[in-house]
Amino acid sequence: MIDTHAHLDGCEEPVGELLARARAAGVTRVITIGTGIESSQVALELAAGHRWVYAALGIDPHRAGSAEAARVGELRELLADSRAVAVGETGLDNFHHFSTPDEQLRLFEAQIELATETGLPLVIHSREADDETAAALAGFDGTVVLHCFSSVGLLPAALERGYYVSFAGNVTYPKAAELRDAAARIPADRILAETDSPYLAPQPLRGRPNEPAHVIHTVAALAEARREGTDELAALIDANATAAFGL
Repeated sequence: MIDTHAHLDGCEEPVGELLARARAAGVTRVITIGTGIESSQVALELAAGHRWVYAALGIDPHRAGSAEAARVGELRELLADSRAVAVGETGLDNFHHFSTPDEQLRLFEAQIELATETGLPLVIHSREADDETAAALAGFDGTVVLHCFSSVGLLPAALERGYYVSFAGNVTYPKAAELRDAAARIPADRILAETDSPYLAPQPLRGRPNEPAHVIHTVAALAEARREGTDELAALIDANATAAFGL
C-alpha cells in the first residue's frame, strides 16, 4: 500500500516513528510533498534518508504572492534529484485568498512549464477553482494527479483527459457521499489514495493529526464505494502510483 501525498515536514512526531507505524500498517511507500523551496529541500532530505520515501517538489498557490514565487529557478535545480518524482503540489485556490488569482496563475503556469520540461507528473491542488484549473491544464500533455480530490466539477475533465484522481481522508466523512460517488466512477487504472498528513484524518480518527499509516482507512472507504475488495484495491492503487510517478 502507498500513501501518495503526505506532508512529512509538517508532522509533529519524528518522521522515523511515523514511518515505522506506516510500515506496521502495511504502507510500504510514501510520497512526501514540498510546498516551497525549503519544504522541497526537506522532502529531498527525507527521501534520501528513507529508501521507500519519494519527493514531489513544488511551490503551492498559497505562496504565490510571496517572495517564494520568484524561486522557480531553484525548484528546477531541486527537481534534477533522482528522488524527485513529481512537480507539485501546485495549482489554484480560490478559497483561502492568500494570494491573488493572477499571482497564482503565473506561478502555476511556471510549474506546468517545469513539468513539461522535465517530463515529470504534475500534482495539482485545486480548491473552488474547477474551471480555471481545467483551463490552465488544457494544453498540458503530461501526467496529472488531482490531489485530495474534492471538486466534483473537475470530474468531467479528469475522466476525459485521463487524469489520476487521488482521494484523501475526507472521502470517509459521513457527508461526503458526493465524493464516494465520484470515486466509484474513476477508471480502475486512474484511482489513487493519500493521507495529506497531517491534515484530514479519516473518520475513525477525525480530530487527531493524520499520518501515513491512516491511509488504510481511506482505501477501505474507497473499496466500499467501488464495491471492491480492500486488499485488491490497495494493490491496484499501488500499481497505479508506480505508473503515475515512475517509481
